[in-house]
Amino acid sequence: MFSNKENVNILTALLVKSGITKAVVCPGSRNSPIVHNLCECASITCYPVTDERSAAFFAIGLCISENDPVVLCVTSGSALLNVAPAIAEAYYRNLPIIVVSADRPVQWIGQADGQTLLQANALAPHVRKSVNLPEPTNDEERWYCNRLVNEALLENKRYQGAPVHINVPISEPLFEYTVKGLPLQRIIRRGETVGDLDSLDDVAEAFMKTKRPMVVIGQMTTDALGIDLSCVETLQKYAVVLYENLSVDFFDTPPLHFDEVLSVVENEERYRPDFLIYMGGTIVSKRLKRFLRGCKDIRSVLIDERGEVCDTFMNLTDVIAANPLDFFSMIEDLVEGKRPTAFAKLWQKELDKAAHLSATYQPAYSQMLAVKRFHEKCKEVDWFNTCVYGNSTAVRLGNIYSPQYIHVNRGVNGIEGTLSTAVGMAVARTDAMDVCCVIGDLSFFYDQNALWNQKLGSNLCILLLNNGGGGIFRQLLGLEQSPHRNTAISGEHHTSAQGICYANDVKYLCARNETELETALDVFVNGEEGPVLLEVFTNADDDAQVMKTYYEMFAKKRVN
Repeated sequence: MFSNKENVNILTALLVKSGITKAVVCPGSRNSPIVHNLCECASITCYPVTDERSAAFFAIGLCISENDPVVLCVTSGSALLNVAPAIAEAYYRNLPIIVVSADRPVQWIGQADGQTLLQANALAPHVRKSVNLPEPTNDEERWYCNRLVNEALLENKRYQGAPVHINVPISEPLFEYTVKGLPLQRIIRRGETVGDLDSLDDVAEAFMKTKRPMVVIGQMTTDALGIDLSCVETLQKYAVVLYENLSVDFFDTPPLHFDEVLSVVENEERYRPDFLIYMGGTIVSKRLKRFLRGCKDIRSVLIDERGEVCDTFMNLTDVIAANPLDFFSMIEDLVEGKRPTAFAKLWQKELDKAAHLSATYQPAYSQMLAVKRFHEKCKEVDWFNTCVYGNSTAVRLGNIYSPQYIHVNRGVNGIEGTLSTAVGMAVARTDAMDVCCVIGDLSFFYDQNALWNQKLGSNLCILLLNNGGGGIFRQLLGLEQSPHRNTAISGEHHTSAQGICYANDVKYLCARNETELETALDVFVNGEEGPVLLEVFTNADDDAQVMKTYYEMFAKKRVN
């Protein structure tokens, strides 16, 4: 039996008809008719999560694992505001989260009634569409309610996808489940947008005629460029193609150490492109952004399916509304039989040298050593897992040492939600593949409620890098002059995850020196059934010095 609320039933029917199969549901009374309906639908699997902040990032984890839209249902009031960080993350990563919020009737907003605030458009501007459903009393209002839901669902899937917000006012009484079946509903469909292939062809032709061609690939989902990445490898033989481990999925391929190269050649004109093509989302490397922002009077083309202006490098000249894969398909034919440009050879020489130096560097006991040895141990025992990295220092270490694609909430780079995302991915992995979350201490403790989840499975592993605060702040030049850096700015603390693990039935390992690290990693990567967490305690100043020494090595050993 379903709720007797007509707007809830119209919404539920359209969610089912549009193929929604997963919903993350948070507790509450006002949203109980929606949650009840979702649970009644045999085609929808519901995942209860108590903390809305965690639930929203959990939904991201489900979404990127399944590459399908996911419903996130919350109750009225501040519950909706708690999902804002994750929805901003989803917006900048083109992830199709459908936020469904229950609301009080509009006449009670601002009247000192409990859990009431202005919910309509509360998530703007970080949703592509926001609709406020009526509580219909006649056919015209039912048509309007249907149309609004259809509009939201269309925008949710358009282009690469984006979050949308459906706000549902519900009057009391709330707990009447008297409707036997969902109403038949019209669903509106829209054809795929045709890419601007003519403009793309012109760009490809012009790109092949330049002397210093460069392609930069920002963050993409693992299937955005298709399964066959030979087109990227083909282009690398002719032009400079720069990417990070969150951009393309080259399994068991050493990372591309362009950040290390730029630490030495950033100000040299001969390494600058005269034709730049950019695709994908954000990039981590500040050096690359600074380097490319210094390139003036060049042709700079953004290839983006949405055709939106995103002038990351401050030199954008063209925006082509097309799929990046179409570009690679075109360029692959044009590159056939072409010799590498002198520019590509110049860059490749530096990249090869940087890769060799990075591989030979043996860091002292530190977070850097922990990440390096983690990936080396995984390779030694052939342990393949899905890697989810936290922001800040963690993702930078991942770009140095991970030989595989890494998932990271880089849409807005927040510290919140990494662990919840990893938990969502682990729960969604029906193939039982291990999901390993490499995360810093502030990110972990901020998001510890991710482990408060009744679906927590045995395929979750967490490598916690704990140096007692935000270690990245030790690497920001000038901040050391503030006497408040450690106590007030970097979140200094003396917290351990041991009690959290105990409370959530997560197996706990720890290391405080190199010997303990080796022993703990042996257990961590050799079939220790999860969920399991390895907490690596390091000193923040030592971590900063090890990273500084690493980059200084490239300047010292460079041979002109």
